[in-house]
Amino acid sequence: MVNEAWPAHLGPVICVVGARPNFMKIAPVLRAFRAHRPALPTLLVHTGQHYDQDMNDRLFVDLRLPHPDINLEVGSGTHAVQTAEVMRRFEPVLDARQPSCVLVVGDVNSTLACALVCAKKAVPVVHVEAGLRSYDRLMPEEINRVLTDQLADRLYTTERSAHGNLLREGVADERICFVGNVMIDSLLSNRELARPAARTLELAAVDPAVLDDPQGYGVVTLHRPSNVDQVDTLQALLAVLREISQKLPLVFALHPRTRANIERFGLSHLLADRRIVLLPPQGYLEMLGLLAGARLVLSDSGGLQEETTALGVPCLTIRENTERPITIEQGTNTLVGADPCAMRRAVDEILSGAGKQGRIPELWDGRAAERIAADLAGWLLARHAARGG
Repeated sequence: MVNEAWPAHLGPVICVVGARPNFMKIAPVLRAFRAHRPALPTLLVHTGQHYDQDMNDRLFVDLRLPHPDINLEVGSGTHAVQTAEVMRRFEPVLDARQPSCVLVVGDVNSTLACALVCAKKAVPVVHVEAGLRSYDRLMPEEINRVLTDQLADRLYTTERSAHGNLLREGVADERICFVGNVMIDSLLSNRELARPAARTLELAAVDPAVLDDPQGYGVVTLHRPSNVDQVDTLQALLAVLREISQKLPLVFALHPRTRANIERFGLSHLLADRRIVLLPPQGYLEMLGLLAGARLVLSDSGGLQEETTALGVPCLTIRENTERPITIEQGTNTLVGADPCAMRRAVDEILSGAGKQGRIPELWDGRAAERIAADLAGWLLARHAARGG
């Protein structure tokens, strides 16, 4: 590209975020768009799907994200209500700003809602993290992923298996571009800034000496309805976590949904142990520090599967499936479901030194956003020229 201004008549690239995982993915993309020559003009729209204002502010600071140009302030609701409200509030933004395209990331309700509005308005949709599949239609995120990919005009993938998934679903090969993982861009650019685990505990008024165990410590997160909304399942998981904590201390970052259900079901006693440290949801830099220093991670998060693979930390995923198979095939991830026996066995393997070592997947090199910027600029200009612009 020559060093010139971006054609003003093309309009900005509207970048949409809605929930915590989106922030980590959009931060490197925005930086890459600014650094590209010519720079791609952007408009950052926050739907407000993630409505914890304190956590939002913290994440924007941690990730060096600019504050949103527009906040739709949608808030919580059922999947249908939330999706509909995002659509209703996003449409006037689209009409007023006349973007060259709308870039959505991941698989939250905001991702699909904004893609649907664009499809009805004939505005090009760009999907970052396309083609990931768990093949579990009971997961709302799976529905969001599949439908967004069908609507998208340009699809950026994080792993090669995603390309095959899209082709099988009828997406044209020329619409797909393998660029790598922007989540890893964020991790690599922030790793040196991560807060050490001991300091995080200190600031939470917890004695950091709890981490001074010969086996190290583990990190736990749980938030998926399948794990935390039924008393029997949640009770069994907390009971096995208590067992595991006797082998190595656990730092448990409690999601608000999980905390509420623990209290509602009367299960707090299962976590009343000095070797289980309970923390509120953590900022990005705090969580990155906890993960980087951990002996192992137990979680039902999608993003943590990728981050632990990049960090070389064994991850036990408390789910029956994953949309990120590369973290199992090449990385440090193992599916254990909600099976206490499988969890015990996997923890024992790791503590005996037999856990997965893994390797870094292809193009998880911190430059995925740069590749997106270069490709998208060329694609938009070629598309405009083909239309006689």
